Amino acid sequence: MARAYRWLLPHPLLTLILAVVWILLQNEVTAGMAVFGVILGILIPWVTSVWWPDTPKGFRMGKMMSYSLVVIWDILVANIQVAWIVISVPNARLTPAWIVVPLELKKPEAITVLAGTITLTPGTVSADLSDEGHSLLVHVLHTDDPDAVRDEIKQRYERRLLEIFT
Repeated sequence: MARAYRWLLPHPLLTLILAVVWILLQNEVTAGMAVFGVILGILIPWVTSVWWPDTPKGFRMGKMMSYSLVVIWDILVANIQVAWIVISVPNARLTPAWIVVPLELKKPEAITVLAGTITLTPGTVSADLSDEGHSLLVHVLHTDDPDAVRDEIKQRYERRLLEIFT
């Protein structure tokens, strides 16, 4: 029975998220905005479903929630660290670095989440993915030990993503 509705709601969770976000963006909850939010929540995934890859198999939502908390914490800490670097380190003493992070991740969705995580964290930017998808090029604003940054990315993020995308 669930498959019968899949043509109408190809991504039910996305439908719900889009409807809620639309209502929140309106700054007022009215029946008309709720109906329009639901319509958008149905139409956008339905129209774009032909370009969506298959749903990843073996995705662990519980581990993704804990990963999200780690990332949010890291973003908060990195904001403070970058602010301190900007205030206290003269530009002439900044030591930016390009770091190649070899990847154990193979699934494109997992690599995308890792690259997005790195870019969302202030002070680091994912700049390029190798043609084969075996390594990620990352720019760091200031570091004394590029190897330690690489190891932290692998340990703190990639290890968790390997557990999430089994």
